[in-house]
Amino acid sequence: MSSRVLESQLDPAVAARLKRDADGLVPAIAQQYDTGEVLMLGWMDDEALHRTLTTGRCTYWSRSRQEYWVKGDTSGHVQHVKSVALDCDADTVLVKVDQTGAACHTGARTCFDEDVLIEGQ
Repeated sequence: MSSRVLESQLDPAVAARLKRDADGLVPAIAQQYDTGEVLMLGWMDDEALHRTLTTGRCTYWSRSRQEYWVKGDTSGHVQHVKSVALDCDADTVLVKVDQTGAACHTGARTCFDEDVLIEGQ
């Protein structure tokens, strides 16, 4: 479990539904709202989800740095939130965004452009 000790203000009804991993995180898929393009996968805890819902900007929990990060604060590649949904099991968050610039830390538009394993069967 991470050292996060923030008490989140996430709606208790939403928090009660979330199925988190052992570190208190859920995967969050960022998708371009108008094209359906899958941009990236990040991780959110209750506080990151609360911030995403209330600020209109995607906030993630960095597992490597052990801190919150708002997509685009350092790169300028901002994700403006258009909608947020839970999947049927409440163990994954889908955030539809309007992505400015690259979504991937490598500078690519998406994190899924480079290693296509199979296509168009």
